Amino acid sequence: MTGPVGTTGLVDLHMHSTASDGSRAPADVVRAAKRADLVAIALTDHDTVAGLAEARAAGEELGVRIINGVELSAVEGDSETHLLGLHLSDTSVLERGLTELREMRSRRATRIVELLQAQGVQVTLDDVLMQAGAGAIGRPHVARALVADGWAVDVRDAFDRYLAAGRSAYVAKDQLGMRDAIAMVHAAGGLAVLAHPGATATRERLEALRALGLDGVEIKHPSHSPQDTARIRTLADQLGLLPSGGSDWHGAADGSRTIGMMHVPIEWLTRQDERVEALRRVPAA
Repeated sequence: MTGPVGTTGLVDLHMHSTASDGSRAPADVVRAAKRADLVAIALTDHDTVAGLAEARAAGEELGVRIINGVELSAVEGDSETHLLGLHLSDTSVLERGLTELREMRSRRATRIVELLQAQGVQVTLDDVLMQAGAGAIGRPHVARALVADGWAVDVRDAFDRYLAAGRSAYVAKDQLGMRDAIAMVHAAGGLAVLAHPGATATRERLEALRALGLDGVEIKHPSHSPQDTARIRTLADQLGLLPSGGSDWHGAADGSRTIGMMHVPIEWLTRQDERVEALRRVPAA
């Protein structure tokens, strides 16, 4: 499906599957979207596009539009930033860069396990890989392994004890610069959207990122306060940045991040579609 499904309805432009750190297979994500009466979703797994083919097949069957997406981890100065790539038309051009990012994740997971074992926490890399399955490895998989092996009560406890920044098994990610991350998305024909900026979405920051090529900003996200949402929406309008939003769903049946909970209007997706079409009509230099 390439065009919008109708002109009314709700969408969710930030979702995860077992291709990265979500708990549901891509097809199951689409089925959940159908049950939630969403007309379109973006699958935005961390540093991988491996789940998109399965999601698209399910979307064709169920009548849910699937937007090709990805969520990249990048850095601005000393801070980690998440960037959504939406409306990717050529995911093959991302593969080399994404392969390097997944290798970074694997090296990071290995080092985390080494630090845990040095503290007497007998979790193995195989335990972590079992939790990750075919997905790109992340700290949530280490956390789940810790819970499964009895070293933590739940995932939050695992982060608080070992994995969060400043804890004994924290390992920083190798760095992908924001300029390069935006360029990766554009090379794949997509729109670069700043993910869940919250209180950090100042005019100065958004102007600087727009100068690097940023196309849009996530306005609706579970971590945003009503004040954040209103402020970011105003800034997006003033700066000509496209609006986006989503639940950042990882498969939970309830809690603060539930599928479709952000009530993102299809009009925002239509505006993104219009920008993509305009960009694709521009002849190559």
